[in-house]
Amino acid sequence: MPTIPVAESPLSPSTRPAGRRNRRRGVMRWIKRGVLIAGGCGIVAAIVVAWLPKPVAVDVASVHRISLETEIAEDGKTRVRDRYVIAAPIGGELRRVEIDPGTVVQAGDVVATIEPAAPQLLDSRSRDEATARLALATAHERTARATIAKAKAARDMAVRDAARARQLLERSAIPAAEQERAALAEELAIRDLATAEAQRSAAIAEIDSVRAVLGTTRHGAATTSLVTAPASGRVLRVLRESEGPIATGTPILEVGDLAGLELVVDVLSSDAARVTAGMRVEIDRWGGDGLLTATVSRIEPAAFTRVSALGVEEQRVRVIATVESPPPTLGDGFGVAARIVTWRGDGVLAIPASAVFRNRGVWAVYVVEGERARLHTVEIRHRGRTDVEVTNLAEGTRVILHPGDSVRENAKIAPR
Repeated sequence: MPTIPVAESPLSPSTRPAGRRNRRRGVMRWIKRGVLIAGGCGIVAAIVVAWLPKPVAVDVASVHRISLETEIAEDGKTRVRDRYVIAAPIGGELRRVEIDPGTVVQAGDVVATIEPAAPQLLDSRSRDEATARLALATAHERTARATIAKAKAARDMAVRDAARARQLLERSAIPAAEQERAALAEELAIRDLATAEAQRSAAIAEIDSVRAVLGTTRHGAATTSLVTAPASGRVLRVLRESEGPIATGTPILEVGDLAGLELVVDVLSSDAARVTAGMRVEIDRWGGDGLLTATVSRIEPAAFTRVSALGVEEQRVRVIATVESPPPTLGDGFGVAARIVTWRGDGVLAIPASAVFRNRGVWAVYVVEGERARLHTVEIRHRGRTDVEVTNLAEGTRVILHPGDSVRENAKIAPR
């Protein structure tokens, strides 16, 4: 029998695996393309995000109302207002001063003792000369005594003759001219006696002078001089403590009342023009707790030149303030920190001084508007220790503190 050919089916087992593999390859190809496309898009998105400007993190503060004070801060020094320098009233030998600094003295208390100075030592020639002058002065004194005795006898005789002549003239027994001669003789005799007594006094003085040079004075020891305190107070300094020779006017010690302390502050001459009597002064770093207060009493009219620590010459003016209720531990010459309050205002609009900066010659701040920084010009009236008074900002307006180079006009910001 003839063989009849039979056609193969398209879905025969021999063709089925090849079609499935081709479809799988196509799917994998599209999956790989999709992954590559997604990765490329991610890289592009990351680059775009990286190049976009980021918000600048800033610190902000609001315009608020406070009590503001303007001040001048300088270092100062305390000093006793009523100070008495006790000096030697005479020259001599000062005894050792037994009073210590800090001792309380009353007016009239003896604070030092001065004895007469010892005579100077003489060489042999000077001593011989002084001895000769002493012998000469002694001889003059003896001669003056003899002259006095003679003058007394002549005076007595002249007095009797003048009295007798007056009686005779009353009886008209002698002429008037003879009575006048007797009266003249009486007057001359009296004057001769006075002259002789003066010569004897001069001779005695010369003897005392030469004996003082020789150190053999016949008088007793000279009186010791007591130096007393002129006022009540506390001994501030003992300027001369050791015993020894002292000249007239040499300072011995200082006395003052620590209850009358005043503060001396050297300020710039430009700042001194803003200081007036009656202003309040705050004293800090005086060695104790809390603040002390003082009141400006006067401003010296003359300035002086002082070289600063940077080597710059400055014109300074002394401001004197009276310390109110000084503590007992605060003394003379103590260094302190002083703040002179030149102005005070209550309820003024203020912002921190760190928000203000100079921009093209004017004061400016960065104001926060939404998420952006806006440059705003401000007017400053008074500058305090940490805040400044502004006049053209509304209360509650937020400003940026410490704006750096990254903060610019219309920059995006992120307040911390």
